[in-house]
Amino acid sequence: MAEFLYEGKRVYYEVHGDRGQPLVILNGIMMSCGSWRSFIPNFSRNNITILLDFLDQGQSDRMTESYDHSIQVNVLEALLDLLPYERYNIMGISYGGEIAIQYAVKRPDRVRSLVLANTCARTSDWLRKIGDGWNAVARTGVGEAYYLTTIPVIYSTGFYERESAWMERREGVLIPYFSRPDVLESLIRLTDSSRDYDYTDRVCEIKCPTLIISCSEDGLVPPTEQILLHERIKGSHYVTINGSGHASMYEDPASFTAIVLGFANLLDEQIKI
Repeated sequence: MAEFLYEGKRVYYEVHGDRGQPLVILNGIMMSCGSWRSFIPNFSRNNITILLDFLDQGQSDRMTESYDHSIQVNVLEALLDLLPYERYNIMGISYGGEIAIQYAVKRPDRVRSLVLANTCARTSDWLRKIGDGWNAVARTGVGEAYYLTTIPVIYSTGFYERESAWMERREGVLIPYFSRPDVLESLIRLTDSSRDYDYTDRVCEIKCPTLIISCSEDGLVPPTEQILLHERIKGSHYVTINGSGHASMYEDPASFTAIVLGFANLLDEQIKI
């Protein structure tokens, strides 16, 4: 657990493990370093696992003005330049995947491999409207309304019904959290930072080994968006987690962990048979 300053803002990060390849984990919008707590034992057993709270997330400082993705890309760059490793395996989920894409284009010399989960190359008009809806509810200041608008769609219907007790516990934690004015203001800024995101014409610049994870029941960033990434990143690999929604890490943690670690720890992507 540590922090550094980026342009006067305090940025929180964690490093777990002391051997193996460095593996950077980048959060979705509503996540934080704490979201990965149950994954740390597996991720850090054979990897140096690096977690980061973007600005407006978790234990990092809140912003006051609007911004775009470039500030989060720069925060990531500052952290990875601060740490004593030459190249990194990077896994980004959803919003974190968008930041990972832009960092890989900006700093190809620092990226050993890339895993992009439930993410996209652009904010489509459809996704932008969803974000506008989230923010309209956030501006009411009603945490329960924000929870009910944002969280159910993140999960597949099957998971929601099977894991009703788990979802009830999440509701008990998230509604008080979403009821905080500072949290809602941060979520509005984070969501708005994606409004003009479009790297459709630049993802082809990614040359490192790349794995794209799609989920058959993702109702927020559907498989068509991951297929677009796969088609535009030459030589990329594509896998689908069947039956899972947008929150693939929680819906199928065993598959998610195995896929991420398996790809990140390949000694040579070009396996000879």
